[in-house]
Amino acid sequence: MSTEMTTHDGKPFNREMLESLVRRRCFYLPSFEPYGGVKGLYDYGAPLCGIQTNVVNEWRKHFVKREKMFELDCSVLTPYDVLKTSGHVDRFIDWMCKDPKTGELLRADHLVEDVLEARLNGDKEARGEKVETQEEPAKKKKKAKAMNVKLDDELKKEYEEILAKIDGYNGEELGLLITKHRIKNGDNEVLPPVEYNLMFSTTLGASGPAFLRPETAQAQFLNFASLLEQNQNEMPFASASVGKSYRNEISPRSGLLRVREFLMGEIEMYVDPDGGKKHPRFEEIKDVELAMLDRHTQTAGKTDVRKIAIGKAVADGIVDNETLGYFLVRIQQFMAKIGVDQSKLRFRQHMTNEMAHYAADCWDAELLTSYGWIECVGCADRSAYDLTVHMKKTGAPLLVRETRKQPLHIEEWQATLDRKKAGPKFKKDGKAIEAAVDALTQEMREKLSLDLEREGKITLEVPEISAGSVELEKELIKIEKATRIENTREYIPNVIEPSFGFGRILY
Repeated sequence: MSTEMTTHDGKPFNREMLESLVRRRCFYLPSFEPYGGVKGLYDYGAPLCGIQTNVVNEWRKHFVKREKMFELDCSVLTPYDVLKTSGHVDRFIDWMCKDPKTGELLRADHLVEDVLEARLNGDKEARGEKVETQEEPAKKKKKAKAMNVKLDDELKKEYEEILAKIDGYNGEELGLLITKHRIKNGDNEVLPPVEYNLMFSTTLGASGPAFLRPETAQAQFLNFASLLEQNQNEMPFASASVGKSYRNEISPRSGLLRVREFLMGEIEMYVDPDGGKKHPRFEEIKDVELAMLDRHTQTAGKTDVRKIAIGKAVADGIVDNETLGYFLVRIQQFMAKIGVDQSKLRFRQHMTNEMAHYAADCWDAELLTSYGWIECVGCADRSAYDLTVHMKKTGAPLLVRETRKQPLHIEEWQATLDRKKAGPKFKKDGKAIEAAVDALTQEMREKLSLDLEREGKITLEVPEISAGSVELEKELIKIEKATRIENTREYIPNVIEPSFGFGRILY
C-alpha cells in the first residue's frame, strides 16, 4: 500500500494550501485567537459543523439504528473514585520529556519519531532521492538543522525498525533510545521521560476531586444493569454514546488530529465470553477483505500490509474473535459510506506492550494523511475488566444471571465453619476467619481435609488477625466433598468497543 499522500483524483497534496483554504472559508479556527489562541483547542465554523452533523447522523444510522443499540448521553464530569477504579488515575499516561533550557515539554515518542524521520530524510537527500515533506510551521526551524548525511545501512535499518515499533515503547525504553541515538530538541539535551497523566482534574462543589471524562465508556459501564433490564435480560446487546471527551495532551499538534477537546462516538458491545465471543451476523461479512498490519509484522520492524478476509483472520487467530472481526468490517463499511478513500485505510493491531491496561486485543483503523498514518477509530476487546472492577468496588450487580436449560451438577470440596461455636471463641476475629475459610481454593480444601482427618485440626493463614494464623479443630470446621446443583448461571460479560474520533475523521 502506497504511503504517498495524494488528493482524491491522484494529484500531489499540499497541506498548506488546504489549511489556508479551510481557514478562509471558516471551517475551523483556533479558539480564543484574539488572545493568542490555545494549543489543542479549535472552534468549528458553519461548514464543518454541517459536515460533522451529517457524519454523526450517518454513524447513528449505520451503527445505533442498524444494530439496535441503546444510546446514552452521560455526564462529562466524572468522580475521582470512578476513574481510580477503572485504572485511569494510575495508567492513563503518556511519557514526557522536558527541555531544561527552554522549559518546553515534549511527548517522548513524538520527539524520537521526529528526529529519526528527519535523519532518514537527510539520508535520502544525501543519496539523491526525492523527499517530499509537509511539516508544521512550528517544526521547520528545529528540523532545518537536520543535515543531509548518508547513514550506514545497518543504522538506517535500525531507525526504520524503531519507527515501525514506536507506539510500543515504554518510558524506560524511550529513555534508552534518546540516550543511545543522541536525540535532542534542536541543539538541546532533554531530561529522561517521566509519566504524565492526561486527564483534566476539577472538583464537584466542595465534595471532592473529579475529572473531565477522557472517554464516554465508564458511564456506559455503570449503566449496564439498567440496560440489561431494559433489554429484558437478553444477551448480547450494545450501548452507544456520542459526546465530548477531554485529554490534556502534552504537546498538541497536527491541527485537528491531536487536540485537548474532541467529539467521540463509542460503542460497548456486551457479549458472553463462553463460546468464543461469536456474532450472530458474522457469516454475512466473513468474506470481506481488510488491509491489515498485524503485531507480528510490526514486532519484526516491518510495516507491510496484507489484504485478508476477516473470516480467515479470525480462523487463523490474527483477530481474536468474531465480534471484534464483525465490527472491524462494519467500521470499514462506515468509512466507505462517508467517502473515505479505501486505498488510504488500514487496520493496525496494537502490539502487546502497546495495548491499554484493559485490552485483550485491539485494532486501530488508520487513515493516511499528510502527517502519516493516523488512528481514527480504535476497536478493542476490553474483556470483562471494567465491569469486574466496578462491581468489586461498589457491589453493584454488573453481571448476567440466566436460568440454565439443564441443571449443572458440580462435585466440589465444601468447607463449613460452625458459626455458633466459632463466634464466641474468636469474637472480633470471627469474620476474618470465616472470610479466609470461604476464600480457600478447591486444591487447598482437599489438602486441608486430609490434615483434618489425620490430625484432627488444621492451621489456617489469616493475615487480617494479629496472630496471622489460627488453629481450627474438627468440632469447629467440616471439610467434605459434596455435589452442588446449580440452576442459574452467573457471568460478567466481555466488552467489544469501537471508539470513533470524529474530529480526526473529518480532518
